[in-house]
Amino acid sequence: QVQLVESGGGLVQPGGSLRLSCAASGSIFGIYTMGWYRRAPGKQRELAVVITSGGRTTYGDSVKGRFTISRDSAKNTVYLQMNSLKPEDTAVYYCNLEGVFVGNYWGQGTQVTVSS
Repeated sequence: QVQLVESGGGLVQPGGSLRLSCAASGSIFGIYTMGWYRRAPGKQRELAVVITSGGRTTYGDSVKGRFTISRDSAKNTVYLQMNSLKPEDTAVYYCNLEGVFVGNYWGQGTQVTVSS
């Protein structure tokens, strides 16, 4: 089993920044991907960004150039630095970990609200 604990959500004004963290614990081994998805009110869940254990990143089109993911492999933790936030970034952000041998896990979600 794997547990994902997210932190860092909150309320921020347009143009502001937030940093999310996701710490994974449990039976983690092999090659796996960690990252963030988000679900805005009334919309389907979409990719924000993911990073492989080798460091390769995939960003959703709507966050490219504004969001940056980083990874501390020793701590099994990923960070999402979100800059130039827009009201349309308002969503619940979910941490995800997926690997062939590990399985697929989701965090409980953290709310990000961008509003003046």
